[in-house]
Amino acid sequence: EVQLVESGGGLVQAGGSLRLSCAASGFTFDVYAIGWFRQAPGKEREGVSCFSSGDSSPVYADSVKGRFAISVDKSKNMVYLQMNSLKPEDTAVYYCAVGTVFSTGMLNLAPWGRGTQVTVSS
Repeated sequence: EVQLVESGGGLVQAGGSLRLSCAASGFTFDVYAIGWFRQAPGKEREGVSCFSSGDSSPVYADSVKGRFAISVDKSKNMVYLQMNSLKPEDTAVYYCAVGTVFSTGMLNLAPWGRGTQVTVSS
């Protein structure tokens, strides 16, 4: 069974940085895509970034392009999201995901974890 446990969120001022971590287990990194989603209060969950298996080019939502960076440490079964130049509109609960990538975005195939709250103050 796939398990995803997110951590690293917190309260940060606009312009600051955070690094989110996701401890992943129960799947093979080289077979599935991994990614991050977020859900702000009153809004639908949206894709932030994803990394297809065998693809060296991560994909980012336009709203975070140039500020966020996704990475994977296969030796530790960890997925990271480095977030720089944070903005108040980045405030959301962030979730790690495992699944497949389509032209329209990533489909999460794993049970959602609890997520980690990121709050950016202005």
